[in-house]
Amino acid sequence: MSQTRQDAWSQDEDLLLAEVVLRHIREGGTQLQAFEEVGKQLSRTAAACGFRWNSYVRKQYKSGIELAKKQRKESKLQSVASDQLPTLEIEKAKNEKPSPVKETENNQISFTNVMEYLEELNRKAESHAIINNEREKSIEKIKELEKKTYYLAAENERLTKNLKAIEEDYRSLIEIMERARKMVVFQEEDRQQKVKFQMDKNGNLERVEK
Repeated sequence: MSQTRQDAWSQDEDLLLAEVVLRHIREGGTQLQAFEEVGKQLSRTAAACGFRWNSYVRKQYKSGIELAKKQRKESKLQSVASDQLPTLEIEKAKNEKPSPVKETENNQISFTNVMEYLEELNRKAESHAIINNEREKSIEKIKELEKKTYYLAAENERLTKNLKAIEEDYRSLIEIMERARKMVVFQEEDRQQKVKFQMDKNGNLERVEK
């Protein structure tokens, strides 16, 4: 049994915690399940993961949380639509009856008629298979795009915070430089005020420090 860790959290661990929690939110899971999953991976308790999330990490991913909740809602709507689609297709299939096999004048079914009937059934089956395949591909693509959108939103939030920090540092630097400039000006003015001139015995002015 691995020992429970109590050391400081690293940036990579915070990122893993955010990814797992947001995934559970997006997929309709609970935060407790997310904390337990992260705890197993990092050898930390679920309580420690929950405390870290609520005290620090959650504040860094506000837009990511909102996006994950929106994706969960959209996913539920898609799931309901997907559950209803097979029923509609079944009803449609019931109503769409294949062309009946034609009988000959002697009320006998010819081999050609049977083959045409089977070929028609095969074409319909292939058509349904293609539609289902395209639908599955579209769903996978949507999930992939949603995941990319989440990562881009989180990255945008992180870069925005970094930009604000840089702007604050820049303003602080400008203030320091301005104070330094004023100090130099004041010192120069003070030094000039301490200088006076007097005339020597030859009638020339000479500079004398006060």
